[in-house]
Amino acid sequence: MKPSKKHHPQLRRNEITAVYADRSGNIREADGLLALGRIGMQHIRLTPDDLIPLPESADLMFMPDHAAVGENVLGQEQSVEGTAVAAILPQGYTRTHLPAFHRGHDAAALPLYGYTAVVSYRGQLHAAAVYTDENEKWDPGNYNGKELKKLVRRTMKDLPHNRIVEQVGNCSLQYHCLTAQNLFYRRWECGVPTSPVCNANCLGCISLQSSECCPSPQERITFAPTAEEIAEVGIYHLSLAPDGIISFGQGCEGEPSLAADRIAAGIQKIRAVTPRGQINMNSNAGFPAGMRKIVDAGLDSLRVSMISAREESYDAYYRASYKLDDVKTSIRYALDHGVYVSLNLLHFPGFTDRAEELEAWQDFFRALPVHMIQMRNLNIDPTLFLQTMPTAAGDPVGTRVFIDTLHTEFPQLVIGSFSHYVTGSL
Repeated sequence: MKPSKKHHPQLRRNEITAVYADRSGNIREADGLLALGRIGMQHIRLTPDDLIPLPESADLMFMPDHAAVGENVLGQEQSVEGTAVAAILPQGYTRTHLPAFHRGHDAAALPLYGYTAVVSYRGQLHAAAVYTDENEKWDPGNYNGKELKKLVRRTMKDLPHNRIVEQVGNCSLQYHCLTAQNLFYRRWECGVPTSPVCNANCLGCISLQSSECCPSPQERITFAPTAEEIAEVGIYHLSLAPDGIISFGQGCEGEPSLAADRIAAGIQKIRAVTPRGQINMNSNAGFPAGMRKIVDAGLDSLRVSMISAREESYDAYYRASYKLDDVKTSIRYALDHGVYVSLNLLHFPGFTDRAEELEAWQDFFRALPVHMIQMRNLNIDPTLFLQTMPTAAGDPVGTRVFIDTLHTEFPQLVIGSFSHYVTGSL
């Protein structure tokens, strides 16, 4: 995509130019202003090494009441009379810089998206990001096909009166959830929501938000599926799907370990019928008693959502009824019982890569040798997030240094973005 030029550009071809949205919604170059990116609260001039061409499947989003910012020829920050623009990246890309902006005094909280710096470089739009994983199974082109409604009706006919099927059918067609759609495509990883309740009140929860934030992008389930409903969906999917995975702990539910009795019974019923495929759970891992039941029932893999390995930072974001030590207890039990454990690491430039956060992660991985980190761009208003989290004790080292440091010390640790099919390889 090429940004429009309001005037003849004064910058040299190889310089990186700030962009903005005009009142008509057109993306334009800010003539005479070099592009800046944001790490935490600090604006930094971007270099070519910070940039990748904007991925084809990325989206562009305006940031209402946030003015775009660039650097003028005097080296000073300068607001643009236009709205800041962000790239929303597909999975597989980890952002390194937020968009540079000046927030309006009365600006409302931004919706829950992963705002990424987008600029003009050599006449094309680029994003500040690194490529962290490749998995064609999650290519958006594999989803939302014209046949999807027909496939949803087929599965509803095969599994009538199953509330999980009804829920993920709605998630597929209304929210375009990829793991929900895989049930109807009969392939890969299929979401199986189970829990209407949670033991945390995450600042960036996508299914239930407190009044101080912003509307959730989807609704949480309002029912508790039975073990029979869980088993029915699990047997159906794992018996039919190549590289089949069923996953508890979806965006439309709370914490699955709180449904441990029903999930454990469901797993046992599934494994009494078929040994095929992989049974996974996405969890905050804050309820060790429930985790033990599910692991003992035959869980194959576990992905734990974490934003920090420091108790102060963890508590500020999750606002939970449990402690970080409970999470560590659950992970230790899963590792000791042969479960493949990955972390869903919620990444925010200028927070995740603070020196004290990196040091805490190094201590964490020395004590708990999990198998993988899945980097996730944290979907949240940047200002709200930084106002909530503890004040930095050290300067950020940068996203690339953060990843490279972990790679160097823990070469066995896979750092990517997607769940991997692991049954039979543990």
